[in-house]
Amino acid sequence: MNGFTLILQDATHTERLSDVASFTGEDASGSFGLLAGHERFMTSLVFGLARFRVADQPWQYVAAPGALVYFNGDVLTLSTRRYLRDADFTRITALLDKQLVKEEENLHGVKLSLQRMEEEMMKRLWKMGRGQAATL
Repeated sequence: MNGFTLILQDATHTERLSDVASFTGEDASGSFGLLAGHERFMTSLVFGLARFRVADQPWQYVAAPGALVYFNGDVLTLSTRRYLRDADFTRITALLDKQLVKEEENLHGVKLSLQRMEEEMMKRLWKMGRGQAATL
């Protein structure tokens, strides 16, 4: 059986796995699978779990808060901000619920804070443009 190479990369580390038999993920259109020899392919994974199998070993699961996957020349690269990998479905599901969901909530809070800061800056620029003193 022919396999392909899977490269998992996030902001802090990279893993390279050989002899991957199959990969299953989910994007906005639904679930999809990749095997060796697949045509060039790129998509964005949704928040959640993907899975892959190395040779005849059990499934491995990857939890990510969204990711970009690119398959070309029997190399699948999964790039994300952060990922978790485990062979135990129950354990990785719990990790996904605890860690990644919390990170997404924190990121949402940061985005709201930046939006408010941007709105305040626009108000101050508008006042300065009208000749009014803008307080800092």
